[in-house]
Amino acid sequence: MRLYTRLAMLTRNSRLFLISIFLLQLCSSVFAQNGFVHTSGADVVDGNGKPLLLRGINLGNWLEPEGYMFHFDGGPQSPREIEDLTTELIGPQKAAAFWKQWRDTYITEADIDRIHAMDLNSVRVPFHWRFFDADDAEGFAIVDRLVQWAKKDGVYLILDLHCAPGGQTGTNIDDSRGYPWLYTDAGAQAKTIAVWRRIAKHYANEPTVLGYDLLNEPIPHFPQLQRYNKDLEPLYKRLVAAVREADQNHVVILGGAQWDSNFKVFGAPFDKNVIYTFHKYWTAPDVSVIREYLDFRDKYHVPIWLGESGENKDEWIAAFTKTLEDNHVGWCYWPYKKMDAASSPVTFDRPQNWEAVVKLAAMAPGTGNAEKRIAARPSPEDAQGIFDDLLMKVQSSNERVNDGYVRALGLHPVAK
Repeated sequence: MRLYTRLAMLTRNSRLFLISIFLLQLCSSVFAQNGFVHTSGADVVDGNGKPLLLRGINLGNWLEPEGYMFHFDGGPQSPREIEDLTTELIGPQKAAAFWKQWRDTYITEADIDRIHAMDLNSVRVPFHWRFFDADDAEGFAIVDRLVQWAKKDGVYLILDLHCAPGGQTGTNIDDSRGYPWLYTDAGAQAKTIAVWRRIAKHYANEPTVLGYDLLNEPIPHFPQLQRYNKDLEPLYKRLVAAVREADQNHVVILGGAQWDSNFKVFGAPFDKNVIYTFHKYWTAPDVSVIREYLDFRDKYHVPIWLGESGENKDEWIAAFTKTLEDNHVGWCYWPYKKMDAASSPVTFDRPQNWEAVVKLAAMAPGTGNAEKRIAARPSPEDAQGIFDDLLMKVQSSNERVNDGYVRALGLHPVAK
């Protein structure tokens, strides 16, 4: 009704008003008939057209490892750097086998069951583009499996391109080469478009997949990189066009520049089924922090969604969650689990002798330092034992639930 009232105020001609109502109802009924989550004015609604407040968690560190979650302070941070360290320690073949087992172990059906038991209704799945670089790429098998687990539990999936070809940030989180070449490299843009077209074709008829978060946290706040702000929305338009070639059903999700915080880069919405997402860390937990996004929602009558937040004390989590829900903003905290940490719903212990790996990780990298690194490192056999223990530690049966954090989210703690 809120949307219809606004239309009435904006439309003086009654015939145009009736046409507008008809078109809105037609779009809504099409999505509802197909059972897909979709947008309705400023609201997100489920496949039956009922309002849906997203309460979710990010499956970070699964398909895009990050150094800080391994406690590699001052050491390797990006997926490529972490994989290079693993290769240095246990060799190419065993490293490849470790990472394959990591992807099969870190998130399993038991994790999705636990997420459902906590009363979360959605998960965001950050991924590296290389897992979807072909029609038979590994990522499809991984997400297909995840879809079945989520479908059973009634949990929605949001697919998030965390590491785009060429890099959308130039930092560790996108596995780039130290600069966001995506905005100027035609080849990187073509690969990104192909990835989303491929994903959209594969999941076009799957309602458990809620939507596509097209680029995670594009363009840092670094002054030298804000020159690319003007290029972001045109790139989004190309990505959405590629998705819509194969998929008219799913929501597309657009994040602002400067780590998903700057909505000034956006003009009027250019797709009928779009959510705009923002991320907020280490701010005040009150409404002043989200006011500009609420204003954007009111101006354009489109949904907004907090795609990432967290990494904070329980008191802050509770206060910010209340602020979001009081203002009808869905949320998705970061991350689901971390090693030896209280700032996530789930945690697991460090592997035995993990400090030997942390120590090596903190040393100056490169073959120019090979002698010092070889002298400081554990043997290949000992390193293999450490990584084998890590795979044991990340199994859901060996983890712990941080009850205080879960309660701060307004959820139900569950055993392990």
